[in-house]
Amino acid sequence: MSTPVRIGAFVAVLAVVFGLALGVGRAVGPWEDTEPAESAGHGHAEDEAGAADHGDEHGSGDPAGAAAAVAGLAVSADGHTLVLADPVTTPGRQQLAFTVADADGAPVTAYDEAHERDLHLIVLRRDLTGFQHVHPRLRADGTWTVPVDLTTGAWRVLADFTPTGGGPLVLGADLLVGGDYDPTPLGADARSDRVDGYEVTLDGALPVGREAPVTLTVSRDGEGVRDLQPYLGAHGHLVVLREGDLGYLHAHPVDVEDAGSGITFDTTFPSAGRYRLFLDFKHAGVVRTAVFTVSVGTEGGPDGQSHDDSGHGH
Repeated sequence: MSTPVRIGAFVAVLAVVFGLALGVGRAVGPWEDTEPAESAGHGHAEDEAGAADHGDEHGSGDPAGAAAAVAGLAVSADGHTLVLADPVTTPGRQQLAFTVADADGAPVTAYDEAHERDLHLIVLRRDLTGFQHVHPRLRADGTWTVPVDLTTGAWRVLADFTPTGGGPLVLGADLLVGGDYDPTPLGADARSDRVDGYEVTLDGALPVGREAPVTLTVSRDGEGVRDLQPYLGAHGHLVVLREGDLGYLHAHPVDVEDAGSGITFDTTFPSAGRYRLFLDFKHAGVVRTAVFTVSVGTEGGPDGQSHDDSGHGH
């Protein structure tokens, strides 16, 4: 664990990055005032069904297609910009507010629903901790709002949406939270996670530059959980983020009528490096998040990936 750093100095270091661009990301739709933020490693009740829109399709498996699978590395694209109301804030539970501005600077107020949602949002710290999959509400003036739980450090706000008349977009912005910052190392690779009595394991080769399936298997008390409930229109929702630039990767669930205890996603890792994966799954009316860390294209195991199943690494 590194020595705590004063956030004032941290803000100064990030000033260039924060001033030049605010980019990254990808996420999920409308919330109610009473709905809690959805955090990695914690269960939460889910009252309404929906489906995450993963936007653009993967490439075909060649390196150029793989590169196209990275989303959200810009704050502006196709005449739209993600604008945070308060890009610098304080720790604690905060009301996050933002707009999507069009080419004229006016807030967008009309969105095309994708899988029962108008906009998907993910909020996480830049050290890939504090993951929250939250459901913002759209006001008549084009402002989106949602409560989130923030600790000190640099955070990323990732929005996934389709403005009416346009194509799907993924935009991201940095959010700085003041105070003493103690970043958490990514830690060892971990292909298993335990959350609320459930054990979730990740299986599958992770090649660079071509699409391949990964399967997440949910167990409890040594037995596979075979009655997973649909969440966001599927048996699970997977977010994949690359260490360093927080590039978001599209992970498409394989649509099967009876997934049993395994949830399979088609993924493409566009480059060698380390990645953190967040799986939301629903059982007994509660959505939980399992977290994994993997290395891709490095020495170790098959397809150049090593892993350690003994712990979280997060």
